Parts: sequence; structure tokens; C-alpha cells
Amino acid sequence: MKIDVREQGVFSVAVVHLNPGEEFVSEAGALYRSSSNVDIDVTTKSRGQGGILSGLKRMLAGNTFFFSTYRVLDSQPGEVGLAPTHLGSVHRIDVTPEQGWLCTGGSYLGSGAEVALDTEFQGLRGFVSGESLMFVKAHGTGPLLVSAFGQISQLEVTDSLIIDTGHLVAFTEGLTYTIDKVGGGWMQTFLTGEGFVMRISGRGKVILQSHNPERLGKYLGPKLPERE
Repeated sequence: MKIDVREQGVFSVAVVHLNPGEEFVSEAGALYRSSSNVDIDVTTKSRGQGGILSGLKRMLAGNTFFFSTYRVLDSQPGEVGLAPTHLGSVHRIDVTPEQGWLCTGGSYLGSGAEVALDTEFQGLRGFVSGESLMFVKAHGTGPLLVSAFGQISQLEVTDSLIIDTGHLVAFTEGLTYTIDKVGGGWMQTFLTGEGFVMRISGRGKVILQSHNPERLGKYLGPKLPERE
């Protein structure tokens, strides 16, 4: 399976080239074009987990309720074009049996059929940080596409790293984290609007986005006209 990530930058998209017998899964609504020989099956199920409960968990993780599965209908190759909701970058991750990944709210875009998807509850830390309550967990073998708001970057963690909670896209299993205030007292954290940070520890990889969609929403919200 070949995947081209095109238009790197603000308007990144992914084009998935499918051969007969291959399948690719994306969140429902990510498709913007496909060849005429591609079949699209919309369901709540993914490899490893399915059903209405799984769809509800994904909604808590900031993703859509349904998945779309793509496969070619004949003996000819086909292609599918996928685009994220936010303006920004698309990044490919290669999931292996030895290394799974966790995607934060809304960053999952698509994956190969052999990548199993699950949800992982992050507990009260999700309430405190303002992030989603669930992470999308990807394990197995195959490509995983994640999307970011703005520019995307990948960092190696060898000991510890501090990042703003609204800028985390994905990270490898095995890394641990705690939620903490930026600095000073808790009152100062709330009044300054700096929010919370994640203190990540261990050895692994993290993928970050340069912009915070929640902060943009809070900025634009008061400036929009009231609904009639």
C-alpha cells in the first residue's frame, strides 16, 4: 500500500493507493475524492473492536462515531483522497507489533486494515487539562495517519519533556505523563490563561502541532455574531 502525503503545510492531504485485496480505514467524513472502482463501507466497527459502545468512546476521544472502509471492487488499483477537518499537516506513522501509538482528541485520520483501534480512558487528567477523556490506541502492523492544526513535528523523548496540553497529537506507548500547572500557583495558572502542561517521562516519540485549535475557538467565539 502506498500513501502520498501532499501539500505539506496548511492544506495537507493524503492519497491512499489501494491494490486489489487491500483495505484502508478512515474516520467518516475524511474522504474528499476517490476513483470510481472504490467501494466505501461506513460502520462503527474497526479491527479489534466495534459496535455502538466503541463509537461512543471514539466520540469522547474527539473523533467521529463512524469509520469508513475503502477497498477496490475489481482487479485494478484505486485511490482515495483524505483530508483532515483542521487546516494543517498530515503525518504518517508506521505502527509495529513492538510499538503502538496513542492519538489525542481528533488527531486520528486513518489507518491500514491491520491496525487495530481501541480507546484508552485517561481518567480525571482529561477533565483537568481540558482535553478529551479518551485516547485512540493504535496497535498491530501498518500505516497510521494523524492530522495536526498548523505545522507538525516529531520529537524523541529520552528522559522527560514538557509540552502544552493543547499541542499534543500522538505519542508512543510506554511513555507516562502527569498534568501540572505552568508555573506559580493554581490561581495564577487560571488567571493568566496559560492553562496546563503535560510532563512526559520515559523513552519514546511524541508528535506535536504548532497551533492549539481550542485556543483559536475561544478567541473567535466572542467575535462571532449571535445566532438568530
